[in-house]
Amino acid sequence: MKLLEDRIREDGRVLGEDVLKVDNFLNHQVDPKLMAQLGEEFARLFRDEKIDKVLTVESSGIAPAVFTALDLDVPMVFARKKQSLTLSAENYTADVFSFTKQETNHIIVDKRFINEGERVLLIDDFLANGQAVQGMMEIVDAAGAELVGVGIVIEKTFQKGRQLLDEAGLHVESLARISAFNDGQVEFAD
Repeated sequence: MKLLEDRIREDGRVLGEDVLKVDNFLNHQVDPKLMAQLGEEFARLFRDEKIDKVLTVESSGIAPAVFTALDLDVPMVFARKKQSLTLSAENYTADVFSFTKQETNHIIVDKRFINEGERVLLIDDFLANGQAVQGMMEIVDAAGAELVGVGIVIEKTFQKGRQLLDEAGLHVESLARISAFNDGQVEFAD
């Protein structure tokens, strides 16, 4: 998606050899017009899958996921990273290691919101090592729902996440695919 690639070139900042900071439009400050366009593109790519729910992990996946769900006219559910007093005791859970934060989060989805037989689309902000997607896959599986696809805003092809999803035989669509960071610049995969 050229629009997203242009925005990454303009506002993204490479940190070290494997981190891209996009806090100007995706994961601290959010550009709602861009998120609406990303949601429309994900909806276009997955429309034929007859999706019942869109699932993401808080917090950076919420904006693209909600716009995708809006365009598909289905509910969006996000996995929480912390237990709260308002969360029921009946939950699906999975452990997810965060590459950028170097910590493991225990993600939680209330059992009322993902149901057996539902067709679920996963949306996430980044695909690096695939841990967040694998955690959401565990939740979908535990619910007896069907995973119909994975939408990724930004994929880092030089990390192992995509390989894991391809090996699982999943329909994966990434809107921007980064092949490398060289001298502080982003190189996109063809």
